[in-house]
This record gives sequence, C-alpha cells and structure tokens, in this order.
Amino acid sequence: MTDNREHDGQSGPHGGEIGPTERLAMNRTGSFDWDLDAGSIDVDTAGLLVFGQEPGGFDGRPTTLVHRLDQQERARLESVVREALKSGRSSYAAHFRLEREDASEQWTHVQARILRGGDGRAHRIVGIVRDATSEVTHSEFVMELERRRRRQTDMVERSTHAMSRAVTVDDVTAALTGPGGLARLGADGLALGLVEDGSLNIIALSGDSLDVLDDLRLRRLEGGLPLHEAVLSGRPLFTSAFQELIKEYPQLAPYAGRLPFRAAAYLPLVAQARTLGGMVLFYRRPTAFSADERNLALGLAAIVAQSLQRAILFDEERELATDLQATMLPRRIPVIEGGEIAVRYHSAWSGRQVGGDWYDVVPLPKGRVGIVIGDVEGHDTHAAAIMGQLRIALRAYAGEGHAPSTVLARASRFLAELDTERFATCTYAEVDLGTGTARAV
Repeated sequence: MTDNREHDGQSGPHGGEIGPTERLAMNRTGSFDWDLDAGSIDVDTAGLLVFGQEPGGFDGRPTTLVHRLDQQERARLESVVREALKSGRSSYAAHFRLEREDASEQWTHVQARILRGGDGRAHRIVGIVRDATSEVTHSEFVMELERRRRRQTDMVERSTHAMSRAVTVDDVTAALTGPGGLARLGADGLALGLVEDGSLNIIALSGDSLDVLDDLRLRRLEGGLPLHEAVLSGRPLFTSAFQELIKEYPQLAPYAGRLPFRAAAYLPLVAQARTLGGMVLFYRRPTAFSADERNLALGLAAIVAQSLQRAILFDEERELATDLQATMLPRRIPVIEGGEIAVRYHSAWSGRQVGGDWYDVVPLPKGRVGIVIGDVEGHDTHAAAIMGQLRIALRAYAGEGHAPSTVLARASRFLAELDTERFATCTYAEVDLGTGTARAV
C-alpha cells in the first residue's frame, strides 16, 4: 500500500517522520511523570538534559533532579508546588534559574498538571520542562529597553516642565542647579556657559567638586578646552574616559585629581541656528553613551537652548523697558526747603511692556511744591511716549504758577489735542510747607 498522508518532509533517525517526543527534544523541551505516592519521578532524556542531568546516572529521585538549583531557587520552586497541592488547583507553572556545567545561567520553565483521586488527594504530577533562557533573556532585554525609554521620556518631560516656567536667565540656571535639577538631567554634575563678547562665560556650576573649576569661568572662546571646542564646532563631544580626556586638554590637568567623574558629555547649545553657549553633563558612573543616550543628551541640550533663547530675549526686552521708563521719569528729586521727599518707583513689567505710570516733583514760586502721580492707559511704548509728553506739559503748566484745577484742565486739553485715543488718570497736589496747607485735584 502507498501511504498518502501529508508530512513536513522531516525524518527521524531511522528515516521515519519526527515524532512529538523528538520534536520536543529538538526544542530543549522534555516531559516528566511524578508519582507522589511512590516519591519517584520519571523524566525523559530531553527533560534530564534540561535539568543538567546525565540520562544514565539519574536515580529517579526528585531531590536529585533539582540539585543544580541553588537553595533560594529550590525553595521558591518547592513553594509553588506545595501551594498548588494545598489549594486544590489542577495545575501550576513556574520559572526558575539553574546553573549549567559551564557556570552559565539557564532559565527553566516548568508547566504541570496535578492528577487527583476521587477524594481530591493528589497522586501524580505530569508536565513538561523546557529551556526558556532565550525568551526570558529577550523579555528582560525588552523590559530593560522599555525601562530606559520610560526613564528617558520622564527626564525629557520633567526638564521641559521645569524649563517652561523659566522666564529669565536666572530662572533657567535655578531650574538646572536647584533641587532636583541634576536628577532631571540624569547627571551628577553640570556646567553651563553663555557666549558673551567673544568669551565663554560659565554662569552655573552644580555638583560635588565642580567648584574647583571656578578659575575657568570666563575664558576667550578658542580651542584648548573641550566645551569651547564643542561650542566653536557646533558638534557634541562624548567621552567615556574622562581622565583620558584630561590628557588631551592640558589646561584641565591641574583639576584632574579633584574631579571624580568617569564620563562627560560636552554639548553645544544652539537655537534657531544661533550658538548661545554650551553645557557639560558629568557622570560618576561608567557611561558608554549608546545611540539612545546620545540622543537623550542632545534632546536635553535642545530644551535648555530654547529656554535660554527665550530668557535672553526676555532679559534684553526687560532691560530696554527699564531704560525707557528711566528716561521718562525725573532724573533727580529736587531739594525742597522745609521738608523732605522720598520716592520709590517699582514698575510692573512683562517682556517689552512699558507702563505709562509716572511721578514728578515740581518746585513752585513762594516756597510751594507740586507733587504729581499719573498713569496713561496701556502698557506699551505708545503709553510711555504719551506719559513723557504729559509729564513735560503738566510740569510746565504747574511751573507757571496756575492753580491745581487749572493745571489739570490744561493738561487734559493737551492730551485731547494729541493724536491718541488713550486716556490718563492723574492726581496733582500743591503743598505749601510754610502754612501747612495742600490743594489737590
């Protein structure tokens, strides 16, 4: 007769098809039959190999089968079996580690079914055992990769959140060097420098022992130092041998013994094609700087660079606003006879918004003095311009000796004649220190 059954074309050792037992053995999977009443266990050849046993030397005892397991792993496996037997379950599964002949570690997986009698008492356990090292190792690798990615994502998110609240350059440095700053960056030390007038000014140092670099805070932006070269070239420099790097840069040699770091990342800070400065992240632990770690460091540098760019612009605008307001206000307060005048001006600001608030002190004839406090509608340069014109006009009307009501009436008419829709509020007081009287409008 002709056998017309389909097969996969694989043959056993005698030319026949590979049976289920042979297939399991090829995949380092074996079976066992444990007689609980007799206290013996029957394990096929593949199963013995998984347990690291020589097929010809196995005595059928469960304790012999697991003698390669260390005490902790054996206790854990026995606990799984004991709990399954006591709970009345019909099966159990477990992973455990086993030491091979070559001292390498093997992850082993056992999956078993518990056979019970009519009274519920367990009599036999049958199951399979297999070498699961490959899948467990792969699983651990994937889990470790996922842990690293979660950690990196968390670092980026926390750094972004901290930087988003930084308004000024001082705010940026505080976020990087304050509580939790280094932890957000995953580093043990930090140096932050800004390019200023052809020099690199280190504006922040954070981390143990980094104060020894105080001598390097302000240097011409030229070669000879790793951070300077990273800023000049626009390319990062990663080193997993920090002490070896010091040998390449003699200027760092005097500080070598006082810097306990094993790795460092020198990162240029670039925003919108403009190099703002550079940042160094120092690490005490060995760091290989894989592709993911390099990308993370570059991503953190980009976050810092963008925050610095906003902060530098804000500081410049605030300085402009402060200077503009200062030019609109009295340069000095006149000395008056019979009294003292103290002034405190604290303007509110946000970016380039310039307030229209002003004050003035005007010496008047006959020992009198005029005091002005006013505010033009709006918070911009137009409000500041109107404020300057109003201050000069009101000062002129007051200096002519007019009564307070006349001074403000003329100032109001002057404002109405200006090409603006802005209004202003103002209080003008005329004080006579000789008689102790005051008139205010």
